[in-house]
Amino acid sequence: MTLPVLPGFHPDPSICRVGEDYFLANSSFEYLPGVPISTSRDLLHWRRLGHALDRPGQLPPPAGAGSGGIYAPTLRHHGGRFWMVTTDVARFDAGHLIVWAEDPAGPWSDPVFTTGAVGIDPDLTWTAAGECYLTWCGEGIRQARVDPSTGALLSAPERLWSGTGLAYPEGPHLYQRGDWWYLVIAEGGTERGHAVSVARSRHVSGPFEPHPGNPILTHRSTTHPVQNTGHADLVELPDGSWAMVYLGVRPRGGTPMFHVNGRETFLAGVRWDDDWPSVDESRFDVPPVPTAFEDDFPALDPRWIALGDHPSAFASVGDGLTLAAGEGFLGVRAADPWWQASAAVESPSARLALRLDARHHVSVALSDGVLTASATVGQLTQVLATAPASSPVTLAVRTVPPPDGLGPLAPPDMIELGHLTADGFVTLASFDGRYLSTEVAGGFTGRVIGLDRLPAPTTVRRFTYVAEQYSRGR
Repeated sequence: MTLPVLPGFHPDPSICRVGEDYFLANSSFEYLPGVPISTSRDLLHWRRLGHALDRPGQLPPPAGAGSGGIYAPTLRHHGGRFWMVTTDVARFDAGHLIVWAEDPAGPWSDPVFTTGAVGIDPDLTWTAAGECYLTWCGEGIRQARVDPSTGALLSAPERLWSGTGLAYPEGPHLYQRGDWWYLVIAEGGTERGHAVSVARSRHVSGPFEPHPGNPILTHRSTTHPVQNTGHADLVELPDGSWAMVYLGVRPRGGTPMFHVNGRETFLAGVRWDDDWPSVDESRFDVPPVPTAFEDDFPALDPRWIALGDHPSAFASVGDGLTLAAGEGFLGVRAADPWWQASAAVESPSARLALRLDARHHVSVALSDGVLTASATVGQLTQVLATAPASSPVTLAVRTVPPPDGLGPLAPPDMIELGHLTADGFVTLASFDGRYLSTEVAGGFTGRVIGLDRLPAPTTVRRFTYVAEQYSRGR
């Protein structure tokens, strides 16, 4: 499998099915709103419904370093309700948070917290008797019975399994199939050693015996174009077959290779042999996902995510997009290896930015009749180029293959900053894309393209994103 079903910064997928419909949740980290919810009828074509944590009462704006906020969620359906459990690391000591909704498009409830269950990567499952179990990563894989409506633990936490011996056993999910309970976890860390392992038991609380063929999925130490594969969740299809969603990355460039669009959601089939799951990566023929869009902002599409506050607090739409003066950012996920994004600006000042985090970003800005291309890497900020301009102007940024696409020192891409004219893209500056990669910056997010808030309001009439195709580059 080489193409994701949800490209660009859609990590830690969790899936459930209700009738013919599938529903999927992803991590969102420091971006607001939190936990995007998508739906599909065929597992291949997904539509964004909204977010589970879409108001300050559920999720206050996070403060501090990047890659904070909301970690891996689990999405389940039980008793006529959708349940989502996750961890807000800003409220780590409060335990995991649980919300529910009768409609996955919302509204979702205010959260309750599982006081006494501290860690990350929580999972919810129900037995045939109706007991609900919370399983999570906290000094190994741990479990307790829980009342999901209040968050109250109904039993003392117990350790279930510590994995096969690889680093960082995490991301647990529990399923019942026949007389067996299956515990699927991630191991090896979410980088190149990432893997999926499984154990089984006759009881929801163990003891669990590991699969003799673990790990059941990994691309470590291979030349496969998709790496870091892991953090899987399984779902049963209406015909009784099974499938798996998992995260992966698509690194490019020279050594050590660089992934720039974050961890993405991939799909595989699952077979059952002697009551053990095995992964069939060739089961589904995943088509390229259409990613191009043009937005003149009749409403704020759920593809838009923000930093600093929820979008409704500072973004107004209807006659274009206006961002109130202040600090923050509104953007969309970069979803392709090569792409171009542009913002038609009618205010005297605006800044179009491509960011990985607060310490790794580039931008092209209009201010006082001057266009300025700049870059920040760590503690260093550099003006790359300037040029005269006046409003209205269409600010633009794009990624292109490097000239030496196959060299051992080649970056994953080149980022070009500029503006659009009747003659096309005018480049002000070109920047090495490795400095906006996870391998350089660290963390758990991917590139996001959008508009910074400025000391004066910013008005944008149109935002356009298109995928580009090139025959050169790695």
